[in-house]
Amino acid sequence: MNDQQLLRYSRHILLEDIGIDGQERLLASRALIVGLGGLGSPAALYLASSGVGHLTLCDHDTVDFSNLQRQIIHRTSTVGEPKVLSAQATLREINPEIEYTPLATRVDEAQLLELVAQADVVLDCTDNFATRYAINRACVAQRTPLVSGAAILTHGQLSVFDFRRDDAPCYNCLFSEESEAPELRCATTGVFAPLVGIIGTLQAAEAIKLLAGIDRGLSGKLLFVNALDMNFMTSELSKDPSCCVCGANPRRIDTPAASCASGKNG
Repeated sequence: MNDQQLLRYSRHILLEDIGIDGQERLLASRALIVGLGGLGSPAALYLASSGVGHLTLCDHDTVDFSNLQRQIIHRTSTVGEPKVLSAQATLREINPEIEYTPLATRVDEAQLLELVAQADVVLDCTDNFATRYAINRACVAQRTPLVSGAAILTHGQLSVFDFRRDDAPCYNCLFSEESEAPELRCATTGVFAPLVGIIGTLQAAEAIKLLAGIDRGLSGKLLFVNALDMNFMTSELSKDPSCCVCGANPRRIDTPAASCASGKNG
């Protein structure tokens, strides 16, 4: 690291759990953020300011005026612009020293697999099950750690699936593709603005720990957040042997086409 980097990241370097070695690992790392909405906004801001060396920003959506209530990376002046370009402009103001790859197009399964293979960690900041399932499958296939977050109304949740470990559960172990769980959207139900900031910031924290080699966190756990009561509850997750994605006999389940975007709802 040069003198400017030593100063920029000095508060991390002072931490025993990160230090110079951990900060250098962050600078050499690549993170894929899928969805630059309510969750992806704070996640991207903290990954950039923390010096994660390369951020791939994936979202085909554009900034909508209704996004500004909670998607803090965007500005009134960028309404109508692709979210990835709006986000990149903000991130470059914070940290121009790292690399950004904005992807404002829909990615298919093959492209998603390639993007995941290039990443050291993936942050799922999307708002629909089809995309979450597609990201999960790609991360399982490439054994890339996945940090998954969600928020609706006043409730949020966060999990870390570290597929470098053979005993790691996957997102499908928690929410099966074969189930018919109702899908809530904040465009119709609403969402508490600070809640997405809490969950997205926690996603960044978990990603940074994974990249820095800190073996403490939410791997194999599910964190529930109630933003009204400010109640945080954690439960243990276990791998489902019959899981159609990570189990002994994986199989394909037909699901709606994935959309790698945060959406107007995210």
